[in-house]
Amino acid sequence: MGMLYLVRHGQASFGADDYDQLSELGQRQSVRLGRYWAERGLRFDAVITGSLKRHAQTFAGIAEGAGLDLQPLVWPGLNEYDSEAVIRAIHPQPLARPDTPELYRHHFRLLRDGLTQWMAGTVSPRGMPSYDDFVKGVTGALDHVRQQHAGQNVLIVSSGGPISTAVGHVLGLSPEATIELNLRIRNSAVSEFQFNPKRHSLLTYNTLPHLDHPEHRDWITYA
Repeated sequence: MGMLYLVRHGQASFGADDYDQLSELGQRQSVRLGRYWAERGLRFDAVITGSLKRHAQTFAGIAEGAGLDLQPLVWPGLNEYDSEAVIRAIHPQPLARPDTPELYRHHFRLLRDGLTQWMAGTVSPRGMPSYDDFVKGVTGALDHVRQQHAGQNVLIVSSGGPISTAVGHVLGLSPEATIELNLRIRNSAVSEFQFNPKRHSLLTYNTLPHLDHPEHRDWITYA
């Protein structure tokens, strides 16, 4: 039986001109996760990441903390959907930068609505694949793990959308339930699957064991 660990990237730069960049806290979250695993003797046989900067930076932090010397396989099918394109598909007017609690909530209300319509095939966000193709990118990575890494420990570093899609696929969840998983996943959170050549089985979702100490309470973030 193999083990697959899916990690959402550390805190990125929400509201900035370039979201695809870890914040200083996001870098610390990543290093702390790697150190936590090293303290417990967990080693990996293979690493797969999406091709976004925040994925590469998160793995670099994990590798620093854990003393890993592995070259990741880059899998673009593990990249996040374009949340701005999703929102523009249902709200083409410009939005103010979400720098207040109310604007933040408004942003995510629109995102939830846009995701629902994209998943149903009623909108096609510009520059994005169909939802069916997005799912295939994620499930293709799961298939690869089962076929190529039987009995091994595998690490995937990705984003909330692909990770919640993987969980939703394995559990047979509705699109609506998958969206709710997606919007609640925390930065640097770990989800675990056991797997054999035939299937994956979910063990944990959205856990932060490396931030469990009171001194890390302020390190828990969502965006």
